[in-house]
Amino acid sequence: MFTFDHIAIAAETLAEGVEYVEDMLGVSMAAGGEHPLMGTHNRLLGLADGLYMEVISINPDVPNPDRRRWFDLDNFKGQPRVTNWILRCDDLAAGIDAAPKESGVPISLSRADLRWQMAVPDTGKLPFDNCSPALIAWDGAAHPAQRLPASGLRLSNFEIHHPQAIELEDYFINTVGPKLQFQADDPGFIAHFDTPQGVKVLR
Repeated sequence: MFTFDHIAIAAETLAEGVEYVEDMLGVSMAAGGEHPLMGTHNRLLGLADGLYMEVISINPDVPNPDRRRWFDLDNFKGQPRVTNWILRCDDLAAGIDAAPKESGVPISLSRADLRWQMAVPDTGKLPFDNCSPALIAWDGAAHPAQRLPASGLRLSNFEIHHPQAIELEDYFINTVGPKLQFQADDPGFIAHFDTPQGVKVLR
């Protein structure tokens, strides 16, 4: 039911997030866009296997939205880091039913020719201390990964750490995509990338 779509790196500013990724992985990020409904903006990086990465932050140049921002960005502080994984499903309603409770309600969004629906909790905070994935359903064939320059990077392994990791694993163990590892530990993520320079890691 679920297919790995992309990962999100949150940052207090977009420039800080981009610098973190580019310094750690040795690549240049591509342009992204703005999300007026959420008051955020991003930059993107294409990965192998039809995946991608986004660096996302609050956009200081637009008014605050009349709702909590996605990815719990209203409460984000500190250094840029991996904060979310996003899974694609063909039927968002069915995906929400199969996911942990309070995974969100469908919201329709668009940017240029991209159209999608995303499950966003009213609080902005996803279950399992934001370690449960965000759910997305793309409308039509257009997808960001199709138009991003090849980076030479492949997401090979994604670690999900949480004290209740085994319970979380039961929901998403059959997800199609890179290898998932669920670890009973303090909440957080570790993303492993195969690169021309060897394995590199983002946390």
